[in-house]
This record gives sequence, C-alpha cells and structure tokens, in this order.
Amino acid sequence: GMAVYTEVSFDEAAALFERLDTGALTALQPIASGIENTNYFADTAKGRYVLTLFERLTHAQLPFYLRLMKHLAERGIPVPRPHADGSGELLHTLHGKPAAVVERLRGRHHLAPDAVHCAMVGRMLARMHLAAQDFPLVQPNLRGLAWWAETVPVIRPFVAPELAALLDDELAFQQQLATSAAYQGLPRAAIHADLFRDNVMFEPAEDGSDRLGGFFDFYFAGVDTLLFDIGVCLNDWCIDLESGRLAEDRAAAFVAAYDAERALSSAELRLLPALMRAAALRFWISRLWDLHLPRDAQLLTPHDPTHFERVLRARRDAPWHYTRP
Repeated sequence: GMAVYTEVSFDEAAALFERLDTGALTALQPIASGIENTNYFADTAKGRYVLTLFERLTHAQLPFYLRLMKHLAERGIPVPRPHADGSGELLHTLHGKPAAVVERLRGRHHLAPDAVHCAMVGRMLARMHLAAQDFPLVQPNLRGLAWWAETVPVIRPFVAPELAALLDDELAFQQQLATSAAYQGLPRAAIHADLFRDNVMFEPAEDGSDRLGGFFDFYFAGVDTLLFDIGVCLNDWCIDLESGRLAEDRAAAFVAAYDAERALSSAELRLLPALMRAAALRFWISRLWDLHLPRDAQLLTPHDPTHFERVLRARRDAPWHYTRP
C-alpha cells in the first residue's frame, strides 16, 4: 500500500527546492514504501533527491538525525547528505510538517545477502560507529529499554498468555542486564538502530561484483550501545528468514569484518548474545504495537510480529558467541 500521508503538489515542492542548492525541481514521484514518513523522489537538473515529510518526529527532534547524517557524510560514510537552504538550515517545513531533502543513494537492495555482502555491511557499520564518536548532539534511542518497559504493558492484553510470559521474561532479563557493570561499560555513540536489508544499497561494479552504495533511513538513530546496532544487523542480515535461525557463516563474516575496523572489547564479545536478544525484543515489541495499536493514517499492512518472536526464541535457545579466528 502507499505510504503517502501528506499529498505534496509539484509546485509546493518546487518552491522549497528553489531555496536549496539543488537546482530547480524537474520531477516529483511518491515512494510507496516506508511506515513512518511521507517520501517522494525528487529530481533536478543537478541530481536526484528524496523529499521526506515527517509524520511522527517533531521539529525539535529532527536536527539530531539530519546533523548526524551530515556529520557522517562529511567523514566519508556513504549516507544521504541533507541539503540546506541559504541560511544553512537543514530542516524545512511543508504543510506545517517538518521536511528534509537528502541526496538519493544509487544502487539496489540485496534482499538475499551472502557472506560477502554481510562483511561489507559489517565493515561500514564499524566505520560509521568510529565516525560517530565525535558527534556532539545527544538524543537517546527512542525505541530503547525505556520504551520497551512502557510498551509491554500496553500490548500485553492483546497477546496470548504464553507470549505475554515470554515478553515479561525477556524484558526482565534486559532490565537486569542494563544494571550490570559490564553493560554500563559498553562503548556508546549515535547508532543507526534500524539497519535492515532494505536500508542498505549496493551498486554493481564493472566486474559484476557488488560494492556498498550506502546506508539510509537514519530516523530511528539514537545514542545507544554500539553492540545493539550489531545485534539489529545480525538479526536481519545473518538469519534464515523462514525460521529466524542464525546463519553462522554470515554472522561470522559480518562480525569479523566489523572487528577488523573497530576491535570489539572483551565485554562486547561476551554480551553480544544478550544484545542480539535485546534487538529481537525491540522489533517484536514494535511490530506487536503496530499491529494492535495502529495509528490513524497507517495505510500499510503492518509487518508480521511472529517473525521476531521466532528470532527472539532462536536467540534465547541457541546463543551464538563470536570467536576470533
């Protein structure tokens, strides 16, 4: 289904583009994916862009995301660079809603990645984490532990007793983990927190191989443990989608490539299985929430929560430890 909550006319968009350093708008086309925001492909004589109207995030929250993308782009991380108006402002307004114009990444998704793709993503994730170390703005991961604790009681009445018990048990485990010295000492910075297969682009190279084109959709980013970001990735890039089971060859390729760029600490190596559980819990909770408490304008079919229930059970039943080769 379409995810355009706010209709923007060509003329309305053209007036915004006139104030940017992007050249005049030549084409505007709605994008049919995305759950949180309204997105349009926007072309100019100078390049290809994405225009986003934010339906959930506020004007106050958005500078964190846009300045993070600019910070990373300036440090050579392939992310969509936001475009400023004449006064240097990255955040714009359309229809009374916050809006941004970012460069459109080239390439395509790899929805059936192999170990080589996983290694490319792992390597770039580590570089992104290093580049984020000196990013000065701070905003928590808005879908972190505090949100889980707030949301579990809201979704509990909608789920079967054995699922409620699993939610309660995992939340208690994660709350206890968060109080531990090992967890509190984990390296932290601004993380992507949502780096699924469909938020990464690959470009075919001359020789037919792929190269990483970039990471995008940073609108769930926040300051959290770097390990949580790794857990989110492993739970999507390195699993069998049917069963939720970890594909250990891909997981090892991902973590080895990451570790070569930013060496994981002994606490990170030890806590990785627990943070993979945390990442599975986060998306199970949000999918249950989207399913049972849909927002008014929710025009898309919500994702199936049972996928992340399976992933969480697999992470609990078969914890995976990375060992350096």
